[in-house]
Amino acid sequence: MPIFSKNFKLGLLGGGQLGRMLLQAAIDLDIHVKSLDPDPDAPCAKIAPEFVCGSFLDFDTVYQFGQDCEVITIEIENVNLEALKKLQAEGKKVFPQPEVLEIIQDKRVQKQFYRDHHLPTADFVLTDNQDAVAANTAFLPAFNKLGKGGYDGRGVQRISTAEDVHLAFTEPSLLEKAVDFEKEIAVIVARNEQGECRTFPTVECVFHPVHNLVEYLFAPAEVSEEINQQAKDIAIQTAEKLNIVGLLAVEMFLTKDGQVLINEVAPRTHNSGHHTIRANHTSQFEQHLRAVLGLPLGDTTAHSKAAMVNLLGEDGYSGDVQYVGMLETLAIEGVFPFLYGKKITKPFRKMGHITVVDENIDSLKKKVAIVKETLKVIA
Repeated sequence: MPIFSKNFKLGLLGGGQLGRMLLQAAIDLDIHVKSLDPDPDAPCAKIAPEFVCGSFLDFDTVYQFGQDCEVITIEIENVNLEALKKLQAEGKKVFPQPEVLEIIQDKRVQKQFYRDHHLPTADFVLTDNQDAVAANTAFLPAFNKLGKGGYDGRGVQRISTAEDVHLAFTEPSLLEKAVDFEKEIAVIVARNEQGECRTFPTVECVFHPVHNLVEYLFAPAEVSEEINQQAKDIAIQTAEKLNIVGLLAVEMFLTKDGQVLINEVAPRTHNSGHHTIRANHTSQFEQHLRAVLGLPLGDTTAHSKAAMVNLLGEDGYSGDVQYVGMLETLAIEGVFPFLYGKKITKPFRKMGHITVVDENIDSLKKKVAIVKETLKVIA
């Protein structure tokens, strides 16, 4: 069925903030999107052309959901793969492909994939329980990462010495050698069915020191052209070796001795690309649609330097959301809030983001500091 026809339907597993931004890009292309999410108040619920309340982990729910969709995609990778495999076998297009999601869903499998395909990554040891971690104290300091179920910093525990082994996970996990890095950078790459690849400019991410999620980022990253090109090449190689169709966010470490190492990847739109809505000719959300629908990929050139500040719920506040300092924030030139439509705030919950654009990097950083001090999410 032609994409630009009244009966074409794109199925989206997930109805969170990534889906909400994808919907906004779909409106420009007049793409009918049907979204599935277990939360009746999910950010997509009130704005999706079609919304189904149900679990994207349940086989029957996902299988039935996909019956009237020509293409099925995701905004969260923790979905029922068996249902997607069955839909794919019956002729539905599922992007990213279930076999790609299967690799990425388990960090143990993901890391082994990098090793097997000669993609640069930190050294690691697979562990099944705390005893296995205890048997590898010579490998420390390292990060213990759950194979499955971790996200936004959850499922990651630093194990510095033998005295920390009691903190290790009891489930199958891995020990990843602690890397002495200078910066954390990321590249988002898109790949369509035809094999066309395009990368967005490399960004520099700053993580929250305790909760291990992106606090803010700058684009482009302040790195040499050699490092920039190396990061982009690694992202493209990873996408091609996975044979992914869709978007792939590749998070990397720039080590103090000049190496670029893959940390983790996400097979979808990503926090490290939110600024592209305002700062690039094609946003990551439009690019994802272009990739999964087999359309020509868009121009990823940035028309401005940019920063993105994650708007997190303040510590100590839970309940009906209130935004303090919004009027003052909106008065700053080049500052654009994007709220996710979540009615309830919790400590460090992602409630929105702020994009800041400015041609001068010093001015950009000053505005970021002002935004971080001015705009607060409380209850």
